[in-house]
Amino acid sequence: MRLTSFTDYGLRMLMRMASAPDGAFSTADLADEFGLSRNHLAKIMQRLAKAGLIETRRGGAALARPASEIRLGAVVRLLEEGQPLVECLSADGGACTIDGRWRLKAKLRAAEVAFLANLDRATLADIALDPIPA
Repeated sequence: MRLTSFTDYGLRMLMRMASAPDGAFSTADLADEFGLSRNHLAKIMQRLAKAGLIETRRGGAALARPASEIRLGAVVRLLEEGQPLVECLSADGGACTIDGRWRLKAKLRAAEVAFLANLDRATLADIALDPIPA
């Protein structure tokens, strides 16, 4: 399975926030830390905030609830929304010309379900970064 960079950086942002649950992180600070554009991280932050995973406040963004309550599978589903594993698994079937005859489709769908089920068993607290020493 391969995740988009959108999801990769979303998970990194959440792991960083979980490492300092009382802190607030600005888009600029996170962009500098990860070496990314502020615009790209702002889009990720918007999606996470809209889903209620983070909240914005004076000084930046922070987790909206404890890291132990945030399931990784839910985060990946949120951030990968609209990104099928392969074109033939998209909701509209994409341009899959072998749909209906392609036996691999069921195997890939089962693999995707198993992948997300495994992530559902883990929380953000399980993967949070160690706090940065002061």
